Amino acid sequence: MAGGIAVGIETTARRVFASALDWPGWCRSGRDEAAALAALAAAADRYARVARAAGVVFGPVGPADLAVAERLPGTATTAFGAPDVVFTLDGRPTDLSGAQWLGALVRAAWDDLDQVAGLAPAELRRGPRGGGRDRDAIVAHVAGAEQAYARRVGLRLPGSDPGAGVSIAARRVAIVETLACAGDGGPIPGGRWPARYAARRIAWHALDHAWEIEDRAGPA
Repeated sequence: MAGGIAVGIETTARRVFASALDWPGWCRSGRDEAAALAALAAAADRYARVARAAGVVFGPVGPADLAVAERLPGTATTAFGAPDVVFTLDGRPTDLSGAQWLGALVRAAWDDLDQVAGLAPAELRRGPRGGGRDRDAIVAHVAGAEQAYARRVGLRLPGSDPGAGVSIAARRVAIVETLACAGDGGPIPGGRWPARYAARRIAWHALDHAWEIEDRAGPA
């Protein structure tokens, strides 16, 4: 944590994302930069359990530990609700140790989703406007997205049923093995995403929905 936690800010008129650039999956959004940074700091305790599961030392973290390293315009995807910007710092090469760090944190994010879903009821409390998927639909949605994510990191895997646990596990192993390879910071060979951005996006999607399940499984 020395020197602060590097944060990338992607901004649209509708939504701003703040992403901790060295901590895959630790990304939160808000209506403006201040709100996004506050949400990121507020999620530190939740993210700490992911880091611990990956065997990584993390925290304690407060708002003063966050240091904005880069600000870029967001995209339509940012506005819709997903971190979509590749920052300059995402182009840093990864040695084997750094790549294994990425893979371990992505794997821990999936494990967090599985653990939260395993403890949650099948029917979740409705959102403030009466919407929201139930538990199994959320889990299936995350698994389905991972088919597209695999292609973005250069994997051409046989089509699989998102409801088939074995195929989901095999795809996740292949993604982690790809992310855990040392790289030059450019797009992963055969894919479109650099490893640092890929790890951030994939882990964020799992954790965003894990934390949604957690929130909607609890009391109103």
